[in-house]
Amino acid sequence: MVTQKLEQVETTQSDTRLEQQALAGQFVLEALDVIAAERVKAFLPPMNHIEESNIVDEVLATLFGLGAVERLLADESIENINANGCDIVWVYHANGVKRQAKAIAKSDNELVALIRKAAARLGRNERRFDIANPFLDLKLPDGSRLNTVMSVSERPALSIRRHRHEQVTLHDLCKSGTFDKALQNFLWAVVQARMSIIICGGTNAGKTTLLRALLNACHPDERLITIEDRLELSLAADPNRHRDVIELETRTANIEGLGEITMQQLVRNALAMSPDRLIVGEVRGPEVVDMLAALSTGNDGSMCTIHANSSQAAFSKIATYALRSSERIPVEVTNRMIAESINFVVHLSKDSHGHRQVISVREVIGYSMGEVSSTEVFGPNSSDLNTLLQSSTRERLTSVGFESTVSEQDPKVLNY
Repeated sequence: MVTQKLEQVETTQSDTRLEQQALAGQFVLEALDVIAAERVKAFLPPMNHIEESNIVDEVLATLFGLGAVERLLADESIENINANGCDIVWVYHANGVKRQAKAIAKSDNELVALIRKAAARLGRNERRFDIANPFLDLKLPDGSRLNTVMSVSERPALSIRRHRHEQVTLHDLCKSGTFDKALQNFLWAVVQARMSIIICGGTNAGKTTLLRALLNACHPDERLITIEDRLELSLAADPNRHRDVIELETRTANIEGLGEITMQQLVRNALAMSPDRLIVGEVRGPEVVDMLAALSTGNDGSMCTIHANSSQAAFSKIATYALRSSERIPVEVTNRMIAESINFVVHLSKDSHGHRQVISVREVIGYSMGEVSSTEVFGPNSSDLNTLLQSSTRERLTSVGFESTVSEQDPKVLNY
């Protein structure tokens, strides 16, 4: 009877997630009462409170979450989770320690079933995870980013990256050592002056965290349109800091191969939504053409992230994506668009100890002989950021208080 009730809760669409969990929890407690009565009849000792609580947690985690993975997600010290099959599980702690954890499912098939349920329930749109669609990217309720594959690997593989400090500011990153006070004030001024920024770096270098901090330096009333493969920025979760936000997310095709929504489509549509700033979570395809076009036609102060090994390499990466687009934009044309639309490239790096740091800031100064002309205004070989900037850039930054923002306060407070 209880099993039938749980199945009914699992398929109910009208109830909210919290209501479903509460209802399922009540049914589990009823089942425990039945079990307790049967143990008394069999002259067996009753389960203690801890055992009952563990059973409730396990059932709810299986029904509404990722089963045993939930116990790892509950550990705030864990930063990343990697599973090579159901029983080879590695966790990475924030202090840099890597250790092997217990199995997260009884079998690979059970793990795949849990992931399929998560794909159907946890995202904004239901996503498929099967042989025809063996890749899945998903944002979990706590903000973590899940990526998993099946069939293309010997065993299903799951990776979860935790995104901490959702309300992070430039001041927070300065305190954590991502950059010094001078660079904090500079980045704040770049945002206030509505100059366009590309954030680049390797995997897990902290690009999204820096992007979120830069956006938190924007005025709360600015209209921000974010475009992501899976929602990570979560700006709408803080209406006090961001009062006018539209979050757009791509969508995969359904079982008939219909209904796919691409990054390129979202970028094009966003231009008709009157954004003050256009934010592309991660550029990695033909949407780069539309993004550059948008930035060069009035959407000042827009931002995006991209995978690149250096601030200089970001230009060639963008040109490569544009060349692969349906328009096949020549490299020279792309470079001219970069020169006309991008002001700064900020490069992040992560060292062997897990410490993330801004190691280069490059200013785009123009276009010459088919190449992007730029100057590294902050980096290993630069000493005075202010003197390396173009005079027009210095004037623009000074107009928003760059030279005067030397207080130990969070710079965003100085703006409003």
